[in-house]
Amino acid sequence: MALMTRSHISHIEAGRRVPSEEDARRLDLALGTGNVLTSFRRGAEDDGVLADYFGAARHLEQQATMIREFALSFLPGILQTEAYARAVLGMAFPPLSPTECDKAVVARLKRAKIFEGAKPPVVWAILDEASLRRPIGGPKVMAEQLDHIIELTEAKLIRTHVLPMSLGFHSLLESMLTLMWFDDQPPVAYSEGVRVGKLHDSPAVVEALQSRYALALSDSLSRDISLAELKATTAKGYREHG
Repeated sequence: MALMTRSHISHIEAGRRVPSEEDARRLDLALGTGNVLTSFRRGAEDDGVLADYFGAARHLEQQATMIREFALSFLPGILQTEAYARAVLGMAFPPLSPTECDKAVVARLKRAKIFEGAKPPVVWAILDEASLRRPIGGPKVMAEQLDHIIELTEAKLIRTHVLPMSLGFHSLLESMLTLMWFDDQPPVAYSEGVRVGKLHDSPAVVEALQSRYALALSDSLSRDISLAELKATTAKGYREHG
């Protein structure tokens, strides 16, 4: 059975972190409380539309002062437009019902509210070029989506870097990654693959993932060239075929 670190438990006790359903199950088992904590936890997330493994990361995302995103196959959730999010969630497996899909889209769009506060987090995003070239939802949806990222970049709400496909293998090719920093607690990392996600708070693991991100950033295009690449991809790749 996987162990929970002391720091992870202390953050849950202090209310700085929402336990995942698996955390609640393990705590129930360790404390002999039946399924009391698990039953409380099941009502905590946006009417059950978020994946169990993402709930704690979503809570931390709202508290972070700095966020570093890496997108591999599709664009980060906090940057998605409604149409793009609907296209992504519409391809979920097992399939979502129309009502479930609507709720999931609303929950995903809520995440972008971090940009609306008086002091939004400092957000950097490394976008694998493949995520820009893959026409999720079709040319019109992609053009709108990339326009949105361009607007956020030009408004200095995010700093965007494109990781070119010509690079070949790179240090983040295995999964999507989010790094988060806070005013009142140590940094954490969240990695995600197919139907699995993990929140990392071990200092050694977080530092290793930060180093991988730094390597990928060093291989990425500069901010200005990345912005030009986004504009060129939107104009030539999608508007001409939309």
